[in-house]
Amino acid sequence: MNRKNKWIIYGIGLSLLLGGCMNMDNANGNGVDEQKEPSKEMEKQLVSVQNYKGEGYTLPNGEEMDKIAEDNKDEVESAVKSFFKENYKTDIKVHNIVGNEDGATVFVESIGRLHYYTYAIVPIDIDTKKIHGDKVFSEEGQVEDGIKGGLYRLIFQEQFDKLDSYFKDLVSEGEVVGKTEESLQNVGGTGYMTPYYFISTFNNDESIKPVFDIFVKNPEADIEELKSAYVEGSFSPENLLINVRLFMEDKDASPSEEIFKRVANDLERIEGIPKGSYSLYLNDNKVYKDSFTGEKENSLSRGHGNYIVKN
Repeated sequence: MNRKNKWIIYGIGLSLLLGGCMNMDNANGNGVDEQKEPSKEMEKQLVSVQNYKGEGYTLPNGEEMDKIAEDNKDEVESAVKSFFKENYKTDIKVHNIVGNEDGATVFVESIGRLHYYTYAIVPIDIDTKKIHGDKVFSEEGQVEDGIKGGLYRLIFQEQFDKLDSYFKDLVSEGEVVGKTEESLQNVGGTGYMTPYYFISTFNNDESIKPVFDIFVKNPEADIEELKSAYVEGSFSPENLLINVRLFMEDKDASPSEEIFKRVANDLERIEGIPKGSYSLYLNDNKVYKDSFTGEKENSLSRGHGNYIVKN
């Protein structure tokens, strides 16, 4: 297979694994996902979301590369830090290295006022065990999406603070929880993320583009300059997805219809939270440790075709 095409296919597969399968929204709106019941083998991968920190996460055919990358950890980390500094003027912290079929996927977190999680890929020659630090790359648009999501969070701080407060209050009641911070760090990689949601942006979002252009040229640009560059009149809710992922706190509980409806109604009702399209998943207590996904047959969802839209 052509190497370039191979990486494209790999990238698509990784995108589906990361961030709780963001493209699995139920096209029918509210209700149960139309997914196959987990096999006994899959059930062995299930672990309580409160206990999951990224252990057991794997990528296809990555066992041998994982060992090579671990043996050359310092070289891999150095190459990835240089990649982000040179291409995005961004300092990053490396949290986790996971072998893939042709190298290592390195999960990182940005350092500084703009916050997001993402990943880069370091090619490795399996025969010579050579780390190709000069050929580090990221999946097309992945880092850019993280930057744009972080910029939305930065320039609409008050609105996102209100959304965060809502989820913290909800969780304090003791019925639902989010993902652990450690899991976001080690296997998140999906841009701006909190334990309760992650942001997705799109290339055709003309409202944030001028802000992005200024920031990538000058990451120290004044916040007022960034806010002024935002084009409010070009904003469309469909270009900013806020993907809510909640879990039952009780380890044996099934997703609660009552809680699901309450959260959906709250998001529709509350004023002053970020504009955009909200998807909502309420899962049971477990995630698959090899893929970091929580969506299952019994998950309750509202998404594609029936987003909660805030204008």
